[in-house]
Amino acid sequence: MAGTPFDESERQIWAGSAAAYEAGFGRLCAHPVPRLLDAAGVAAGTRVLDVGTGTGSAAAAACARGARVVAVDAEPDMVRRAARTAPGAGVHIAALPQLPYREGQFDAVVGNFVLNHVGRPRAALDELRRVTRPGGRIALTLWAAPAAPGQALLGRAVHAAGVPRPSFLPSLAPEDDFPRTGQGVVGLLRDAGLTEAACRPVSWDHHTTPEEWWSGPAAGVATIGRVVRSQGAAVAELIRQHFVVLAKEFTDGEGRLVLPHRALLASGRVAGPGRGLMARGRAGA
Repeated sequence: MAGTPFDESERQIWAGSAAAYEAGFGRLCAHPVPRLLDAAGVAAGTRVLDVGTGTGSAAAAACARGARVVAVDAEPDMVRRAARTAPGAGVHIAALPQLPYREGQFDAVVGNFVLNHVGRPRAALDELRRVTRPGGRIALTLWAAPAAPGQALLGRAVHAAGVPRPSFLPSLAPEDDFPRTGQGVVGLLRDAGLTEAACRPVSWDHHTTPEEWWSGPAAGVATIGRVVRSQGAAVAELIRQHFVVLAKEFTDGEGRLVLPHRALLASGRVAGPGRGLMARGRAGA
């Protein structure tokens, strides 16, 4: 299946960014990993696929539980970093919505924020269901909308500097998008034929420093980094100055940032033989 313009943009955004991501945003994204693995039922002996592993935090945590782990990412730099983070896992290059695994190969599939980075979320979920055995579980995290105050800080700095979203950064096609709400995600899981579909918010305060938090955008990490780096040095400095001012709202007495974040934790079970089509039919009725 050919990639969408959104997929192509994601490949460019994340190319060569593993070290800079791990030094900044990676620690933030690792926070919900224990609850993600719990939702998927990951334990000793579980055959686990970690999709969009990034620098390998979920894969390493699953290995620590004694699971048999395979991890994939579309970005070779992330794969190399994840192989060092989770030496007990088999780490490979692969991308949704087409994975090189047989039907029902895994007991559990996890994806830590992977749905935020695929151009066809429904096709991606269909593929995750395909490689999960009947009765197995799929668990996913994704960022909620609207964004929590800490997550919105960098975007507010860009807006304060008068910088619009660049035209070269595509959004999801309307037919591929879905509401980033609990109800919207549950609907997505049910459309993919999953049973016991559930979604709950996960909130936490991320503790960092202004320097660390700015290092990601300055290095071009993620969409926000692509926006900052595309504007030239003078505008990037203007964005940074607005960031410094706005960051004072979240600064504690020791000069550290306390940034409220909120994600969604979704999970569902793959139906047994014959039940998947029935579930899909009910969802589409």
